[in-house]
Amino acid sequence: MPSVSDGLWPRRFLALTVAALAAVVLAGGLLQVPRVDSSAVSLAVWLSIGVRLLARRWWPARNGQLHWRKRIVGLDTVEPGLVARRSLAGWVDLAADWVMLTVLGAALVASLPERGLWVDIVRPVLAIGVAAWLGRTAYASARFTGQLALTASAIRHDRTVLAWTNIDRVIPHRRDGRLNGVRLRPAVWRSLRPAPVVGGRDTAVPEDRLIAAIEEYRFRPEHLSRESASTSDGAFVDADRCGGERDASGSY
Repeated sequence: MPSVSDGLWPRRFLALTVAALAAVVLAGGLLQVPRVDSSAVSLAVWLSIGVRLLARRWWPARNGQLHWRKRIVGLDTVEPGLVARRSLAGWVDLAADWVMLTVLGAALVASLPERGLWVDIVRPVLAIGVAAWLGRTAYASARFTGQLALTASAIRHDRTVLAWTNIDRVIPHRRDGRLNGVRLRPAVWRSLRPAPVVGGRDTAVPEDRLIAAIEEYRFRPEHLSRESASTSDGAFVDADRCGGERDASGSY
């Protein structure tokens, strides 16, 4: 069980509240969906799938910065460090996923007959199941501070946590001919899976700034916990190496 004093409970309660509200609203809406013609259901499903696929192919410009925060909520700890927000494309992807899930749930409910004993059982089960899945994704979105964080303990991208001690090389990662994140080649390969990738299209910070920040703190991650005090004496990462100008809020 999580410790009562780990500092994560306010964020957990916030995420649970967001998830519960999303699930209750969706479940209530699905229970009110009437029976609809099968052709209209098929059209709505294919449209939602098409919107999701098109959203994934949208690559807007990313020019965000890493900002220092005193309290970054991670997987199992709260600590200071640098955080990157979710990009516009990341928010669009999330919204498209929610829309597609809602449409699929409504399509399943709308395809049921209007009357029948088994319908009265299956309808609420479907509504609650789809709502619970949406609530789960809402919880995951609200649970952490930012989309990506660099802290003294680890690098976190969404729910993936990577240790600083097992990074051999930091190189840009390409997918379909586009820069899409930073690949962290491990010093010791502990599995046959490909090297992990952090950042990318769903993160507002571009690859050059993220690489510069990781390289700067790769061998001294403990300095991330003291960055607030170091902003006044110029110990922040050099702005030219980070691809941007440092602002007064302690960001780059």
